[in-house]
Amino acid sequence: MHHPVPVRPRLPNRHSSGTIIVNRDSSQVGPIDRQFEPDDVRAMSPRRTSEDIENMGKEAREEMQRHAMALQNSLIMIFNRIEAVKEEHDKLDNNNKFLQKYIGDLMSTSKITAGGSRGRK
Repeated sequence: MHHPVPVRPRLPNRHSSGTIIVNRDSSQVGPIDRQFEPDDVRAMSPRRTSEDIENMGKEAREEMQRHAMALQNSLIMIFNRIEAVKEEHDKLDNNNKFLQKYIGDLMSTSKITAGGSRGRK
């Protein structure tokens, strides 16, 4: 079987758009002020006034201050917990040393009494 080769449709002829070079004194140079209808999407884009920007900056600073205070309070709580654990550790360490000394004294006393009782027999 022989299939026909598809033919691409021809593109319409393009005309030159002309030169894009414009003299700087021309009225075509510079921004063009356009007026948009109120329901046009381009007219609905948010435009912030300096007051809006100032309020946004103030809110951001206040939020950062609240966040910094929360972090600072958290850090103080952690520090206090570390101090409490350190005190508990020191207390347990002292008790441990006391018990080790007590056990050592008992062991030496038991050796003395054990040695003395053998000699009496």
